[in-house]
Amino acid sequence: MVKVGIDLGSRTIKLVALTQGAISFHTVVESSFEPHRQALAFLEQHAPVRAVATGYGRHLVQQHAEVDVITEIKAHAMGARYFFPQCRTILDVGGQDSKVISLTAEGKVQNFQMNDKCAAGTGRFLEMMAVSLGYTMAEFGAAAASIDHATPINSMCAVFAESEVVSLKNSGMPPAEIARAVHLAVANRLATMVRKVGYGDHLVFSGGVANSPIMVSLLAQELGVPVLVPDHPSIVGALGAALQAELLHHSSN
Repeated sequence: MVKVGIDLGSRTIKLVALTQGAISFHTVVESSFEPHRQALAFLEQHAPVRAVATGYGRHLVQQHAEVDVITEIKAHAMGARYFFPQCRTILDVGGQDSKVISLTAEGKVQNFQMNDKCAAGTGRFLEMMAVSLGYTMAEFGAAAASIDHATPINSMCAVFAESEVVSLKNSGMPPAEIARAVHLAVANRLATMVRKVGYGDHLVFSGGVANSPIMVSLLAQELGVPVLVPDHPSIVGALGAALQAELLHHSSN
């Protein structure tokens, strides 16, 4: 019997199906104008015995389908512990927000901090900077990784940082150096969030930005601990929702 978790984020929809406790299907797709209709199509396709939604659009889906809901914080905690059972601190960086979650030894949410008011330190910010330099996202990360020095970017406001990047480009600074400066600025901002919540001997990094090897490397350097990345970091929230669906199904039988 299939249990499904759906994470309706600001930029993408993630779905995970569990069969007998193991991931049997997962996908990540761009959100359309009506993301709840995409979610409903996924549910119809998989016909789960129980489904749980999380993310920005979770309540909208609940208005149109028989699904339970779970907060993003709890979903990411459960999903991260599936991959790393001893995990105590999670950094999740998606398209429009970033969050740090600390857990007890038993995996309960102990504290968290969320940045959802400013684009800086999110996937959207990195996308904006990549476009201003004429890079794709893959090229942007590769360029940042190709050198080991950079002039610091002073502003982390998305608007002012873009202006500063344009000024640096017009001054003749190599694009790869600017790319590294942007990644360093984001890593420093994220590390500051992590320090405010606290962390132990490792950090679990989830969300779409965790697919960037240079961001993983810079965070590890900044925090001085290993940064662990799941095989599919974008689906951690959807996985947590699917695990909650499984728990709810068992408790009701």
